[in-house]
Amino acid sequence: MLTKKEQRLRRSRQTRARIALQEVARLSDYRSNLHIYAQVISGDGGTVLASASTLEKEVREQLGAVGKGGNAAAATLIGKRIAEKAKAAGVEQVAFDRSGFAYHGRVKALAEAAREAGLQF
Repeated sequence: MLTKKEQRLRRSRQTRARIALQEVARLSDYRSNLHIYAQVISGDGGTVLASASTLEKEVREQLGAVGKGGNAAAATLIGKRIAEKAKAAGVEQVAFDRSGFAYHGRVKALAEAAREAGLQF
């Protein structure tokens, strides 16, 4: 019997293998209970082109109280920031890697905000 974390990691490996065949930059996200993180990773070598998280000082100031990084509003803010940073790095087209998490709640909020800010999935 696999644990909940092992199941998620198994799903994420399958997704990453599929994205690797496309040879396109991927928007990877990770969520913990308190924070949400996003990275744009190049399709060829796996180098990080842009990153954003709720740990950044400017983001924490915008969110206000401590511990407010784990909600959908924070995810929306991170989605917008990662899209801006990716476009500044010259990336318009990405594949969305949800790291095995369900496309729901914070993960969905991040993806939709990134789309609205101009990233194409």
